[in-house]
Amino acid sequence: MPRTRPVVGIIGNAALLNESYQVHAGGTMNSAAVAEVSEAIPLLIPADPRYVTVNDLLDVCDGFLFTGGRPNVHPEEYGEEETPAHGTFDRGRDAITLPLIRACVERGQPILGVCRGFQEVNVALGGSLYPEIRDLPGRMNHRMPPDGTLEEKFALRHKVTFTEGGPFHRLLGSTEVMTNTLHGQGIKTPGARIVIDGYAPDGTPEAIYVKDAPGFTLSVQWHPEYNAAKDPVSRPLFAAFGEAVRNWASVTA
Repeated sequence: MPRTRPVVGIIGNAALLNESYQVHAGGTMNSAAVAEVSEAIPLLIPADPRYVTVNDLLDVCDGFLFTGGRPNVHPEEYGEEETPAHGTFDRGRDAITLPLIRACVERGQPILGVCRGFQEVNVALGGSLYPEIRDLPGRMNHRMPPDGTLEEKFALRHKVTFTEGGPFHRLLGSTEVMTNTLHGQGIKTPGARIVIDGYAPDGTPEAIYVKDAPGFTLSVQWHPEYNAAKDPVSRPLFAAFGEAVRNWASVTA
C-alpha cells in the first residue's frame, strides 16, 4: 500500500540518558515541525556509520532535516586542528551527514539545515567554521541564554537581513525578519557554491543555499523548529521544505 505522506529523515545526536545509557536523540520540536508543517513522516536517524549507510538513507527517506546539536563538526573536516574552543564532537554524525549532504545536493534530494546542520552543509561543500563567534571583534554573543524558561531561551533576539530578490526574500516576503539565536560557531569561509543569503546585524551568516543545486537546499543558523506551526518565519520555511519533499517522493515513486 503506498504511503500517504513522504518520509523526512531527522538526523539524531548521540546522547546519554540518565548519565549512563547511550541513546540516539532528537528534539520533539523537530518531529512536530516535520509532521505538522512539512506534512511528512518524521523518522529519527541514528547518525552513526556502524548502523546505517548513506545509500540506505537515500533509499528510505525522501528528504532530510539536519538538526542542531551540542557537538560540533570536528575541525579536521575542514582542515584545522582541534582546540578547546571547538567544544565537543560527534564523529559518527560527521561520517554520515557530510557525505549525505553532498549526495543529496548532487541528486536534488531536498535538505533543510538548522544550526549545526547549517554548518554541516557549509563544511560538506568545502567551507570552514569559526569555533566561537562571540570571541570575534565586533560580534555579539549568539549563544542561548544559560538560564530562563524554554520560551526565554528561544525568544527572538536579532534581525536577519536577506538579499533582495533572493530565495529567502521570495519565500518569506520580506528582506528582514526576527529570529532566535542559540549557536556558538558560525561560517568562516563559505564552501564552494554556498551562497550566503542572510546576515545578522554583526555580519554573521544566518541563511544559505547551494548555487545551481537541482533541489531544495535552504539552511539557517537559527532554530525555526521552535513554534514552527505558528511562527511567521518558520512556517513558510518548513512548508516549502515539505512541498519539495512531496515533489521528490512523487517523482521517485
